[in-house]
Amino acid sequence: MNIVISLENKYNWEQRPFAMKGIVFKEFTDMVEASFGDQMIDTIISKCDLPSGAAYTAVGTYDHAELVQLVVALSEETEIEVSVLVQAFGTYLFGRFLELFPIFFTHKTSFEFLNSIHDVVHVEVLKLYPDATLPTFVSEMSDDKRTLWFEYHSPRHLADLAIGLMEGAFKHWGETVKIDVEDRTKGENQVVMFTCTLLDE
Repeated sequence: MNIVISLENKYNWEQRPFAMKGIVFKEFTDMVEASFGDQMIDTIISKCDLPSGAAYTAVGTYDHAELVQLVVALSEETEIEVSVLVQAFGTYLFGRFLELFPIFFTHKTSFEFLNSIHDVVHVEVLKLYPDATLPTFVSEMSDDKRTLWFEYHSPRHLADLAIGLMEGAFKHWGETVKIDVEDRTKGENQVVMFTCTLLDE
């Protein structure tokens, strides 16, 4: 998989409150424990100022700035770049969503799945979590279904999470895909265009 990153200042996040569902926090802490051990999650929590006290539940709602703090603390402890950690979490999260919500993943190809996220998958997600604040995706697929233009819009600036989720999708459907990334951010919302091209095996 060939990923061309051209984003600037990706992690210059403003610490403003944006609500994020607890399932994301819960899965992140589970991933940290599974990958780095119980001691690591205790260490990074102790380094952060978390109003919730890290008492995350799947159905709760928390400030996304807490997740930012946890990721940055994990990066400092492991000396792994934040972008790499966020992307890895996205791939992990795809696998967990696949286990928890298999009904969302009945498509024949990853492109069909990704192309359905905004108009179909997110509609169903909001039925489960009515107060969820989801990123916006604008997508279009070429006539031959070998190219997908997939544009991410979000004030949370977590485009690398979207890349990880896409990687998880490509792996699940057994596809080799080249992703070119164009940063179109001009205002407070991060806007990133992913051009996904299906490669011949």
